[in-house]
Amino acid sequence: MKSDRLLSVLLLMQARGRVTERELAERLEVSQRTIHRDLEALSASRVPVVALRGSQGGWELEKGWRTQVPGLDEAELRALLMAQPRVVGHPRLAAAAESALNKLMASLPGPMREQAAAMRERLHIDPTGWWETGEDLSMLSIVQDAVARERQLAFDYVRADGQRSARTVDPLGLVAKGTSWYLVGRGASGLRTFRVSRMTGVTVLAAGFERPAKFDLSEYWSRTTAELEGRRKRFTVMLALTPAAAQLLTPRCPTSPVHPPKNAGHLPDGWITLRADFDDEQFARFVVLGLGTRARALEPEAFRRSIEEEARAVAGLPARGRTKNPRAMA
Repeated sequence: MKSDRLLSVLLLMQARGRVTERELAERLEVSQRTIHRDLEALSASRVPVVALRGSQGGWELEKGWRTQVPGLDEAELRALLMAQPRVVGHPRLAAAAESALNKLMASLPGPMREQAAAMRERLHIDPTGWWETGEDLSMLSIVQDAVARERQLAFDYVRADGQRSARTVDPLGLVAKGTSWYLVGRGASGLRTFRVSRMTGVTVLAAGFERPAKFDLSEYWSRTTAELEGRRKRFTVMLALTPAAAQLLTPRCPTSPVHPPKNAGHLPDGWITLRADFDDEQFARFVVLGLGTRARALEPEAFRRSIEEEARAVAGLPARGRTKNPRAMA
């Protein structure tokens, strides 16, 4: 609805300050012509929107003017509660977010407050998952403070290969990926991404910094992760699986259907042949062995043999070509 879009335009301008018609159009997924008409409609309604010309121009609200945010409707309340602060994972951040949500709950009208309480009783989020990642987020609140106040950050960092180094960066933003947190910072060698759990001795410095005018955290993250995926070496295997095992496999790695190779032999009826791309051979072994009799490794040949030998060892059988020493059995 147009009224909802006009309110969205107002709230975006209020939150971001100066914005261009292109930025508003991309955010609200409409044309720039539509945004231009919306801004003219706001101006005609005596909302003090100001157009600024030039390379750094755009639209902004008159200084000091703010709109009142309307009350939440039922759909918005449900969406907010579905993203409970418990999903944050870190106890200190979760406690602060829980406190803020409780204040919001207290400000709701009586009937909506009762509805919200009922919703919360029917939802639980367990951020740890079944397999604990071991992420150390003790430095997260300090990093978050530096990002919010635009203060330089000094810390010791341990890379994945174990190499340690001292870093001083301009903290530009935080990214949460699952239960892992990453800092995007600008240092002497340019923009870099740091895993918060590998940061120690974090100190917020007194020196501030000037944020890059056109830096977009979402765009940077999308671009760098795409580049990383492009450079990453995959371990590719061919597997025969039951349909149920194939459904378990596809969320864990990219797969594509292929024709069975000649060495596949006779496969049970209904089995599926897939090419699977794993991060490395160790992870491939872990997944395939975990699927048990529901999966069969076909290629590469060395991987197929290693899986077969591992399975025989688990079952207490001797390796192929070997027999147990009859004297040892006596």
